[in-house]
Amino acid sequence: MKNYVIGLDYGTDSVRAVLIDAENGQELASNVSHYKRWKNKQYCDAAANQFRQHPLDHIEGLETTIQNVVKESKVDPSLVKGICIDTTGSSPVPVTKDGTPLALTKGFEENPNAMMVLWKDHTSINEANEINELAVSWGGEDVTKYVGGIYSSEWFWAKILHIAREDEAVRNAAYTWMEHCDLMTYLLIEDKDLKTFKRSRCAAGHKAMWHEDWNGLPPVEFLEKLHPYLAQLRGNLYDETYTSDLVAGNLSQEWANRLGLSTETVVAVGTFDAHSGAVGAKIEENTLVRVMGTSTCDILVGSYDEVGTKTVRGICGQVDGSVIPGFIGLEAGQSAFGDLLAWYKELLMWPTEHLLGSSSLLNDAQKEQLREEFSDKLIVELTKEAAKIPVSESLPIALDWINGRRTPDANQEVKSAISNLSLGTKAPHIFKALVNAICFGAKKIVDRFEEEGVKIDSVIGIGGVARKSPFIMQTLANVLNKPIKIAASDQTPALGAAIYAAVAAGIYPNVIEASQKIGSDFDGEYFPQTDKVEAYHKLLLAYEQLSAFADPTIKISQNEFSL
Repeated sequence: MKNYVIGLDYGTDSVRAVLIDAENGQELASNVSHYKRWKNKQYCDAAANQFRQHPLDHIEGLETTIQNVVKESKVDPSLVKGICIDTTGSSPVPVTKDGTPLALTKGFEENPNAMMVLWKDHTSINEANEINELAVSWGGEDVTKYVGGIYSSEWFWAKILHIAREDEAVRNAAYTWMEHCDLMTYLLIEDKDLKTFKRSRCAAGHKAMWHEDWNGLPPVEFLEKLHPYLAQLRGNLYDETYTSDLVAGNLSQEWANRLGLSTETVVAVGTFDAHSGAVGAKIEENTLVRVMGTSTCDILVGSYDEVGTKTVRGICGQVDGSVIPGFIGLEAGQSAFGDLLAWYKELLMWPTEHLLGSSSLLNDAQKEQLREEFSDKLIVELTKEAAKIPVSESLPIALDWINGRRTPDANQEVKSAISNLSLGTKAPHIFKALVNAICFGAKKIVDRFEEEGVKIDSVIGIGGVARKSPFIMQTLANVLNKPIKIAASDQTPALGAAIYAAVAAGIYPNVIEASQKIGSDFDGEYFPQTDKVEAYHKLLLAYEQLSAFADPTIKISQNEFSL
């Protein structure tokens, strides 16, 4: 008898569900739902780095996508054995004592501070700085040491501290907070006891400083020095955490009815999208999986013997079992990857967006058609022209920090920059410089891992950029001087979530076996072009010089300046 599983993947702009044959990994159906409130830019203020999302976008998307894949696949609903949810993170949500998202309660329906604080929200830079200062001065153990030694404004405690100070009403009404992956899992299951609910090891370890060394979350004494609310909140959170191969609960009768499934369907413990994507891409020890979209997450797994209690500087955490139980999961990443190129596209589209509408030469339909044509072709044409520019040509040098720097050494206060401009600089030159910048940022992450003794034997690329841009991937292979395999699946994080669901449902004994059996194949590989590797290395040195100028905390050797 066949068994099926569902992976649900929450991205920045949309949620997608895949229904997978658990025997061979065949994708029988997939469906995507875009967040309508987010699309309308509600609750956001980009100038203030405020990015919030309404829980209804996620709840409505969950219902729509799962209903659709069940209907489209035409499988017997009783044979859908498991569901697992992955999300962006850290994306915490305030909830009431019964686990209701605060934005779904009276008086908070339109309050951005009661919404989910999206991973890319950087309103808590000051709070992150305060956490970092306290971590090395409070007299106890440095609770940031397993998250690279630097706590980020993208993460759990900094975001909650910021809102606790800014909004007394939310602070008083929020009994506790849940990571997005935990909240969506909690909403689906029958058991609604928040104290016994199984929270994600992945989310807690990488973003909330949970670690066995201090028996879970940071000590009350540490949190109290930041704000009394955080000390109170700790008692309403959790002590234990769980890996995503385990069952969080069974689908509730309400959600079984809404989704067209059975209460026999198990729901696995939630996780983050990048870690799930690594599983979907058949990650192995010493393999770097780069999840490339609006931002990037770089995922590695290492053995206890290799990593153990050794701390890796400047990354986004090392957590036992956050990717594969029995291994240490290590995370790094860039705050902007595709976002940097999207910013440039938006910049170049300004005349079209703002001047075309006032033209008297075209009717409204023609204006819209022309706008869409420009939008569709702009990056394509820039890519074609940028690829023709020799690496040896004098090029602008850019930094990829347009949304701050995630790793190595998180600093969300740094800004992007472009140097070496001239009257001969054209739009494709700048585009090429931006592509180089995101690849150089990736190189600095690889260098940091290897400097810290974490071996990288191979690289796998997943996500929209990896699948759709040969130009970027070839540049990346040249900059890293490593071959890069491309995962064939368009939905690798959702596939990884389905793999976790298959293990939680008892179809496979462990994540490694399930991943090898039903994980993604590979449909391409990029190899370094030896004649270009040295040229990119020289450009990398110029990137490092500009980095040191833009961020004085960065030290580079004198011989690099001379080169």
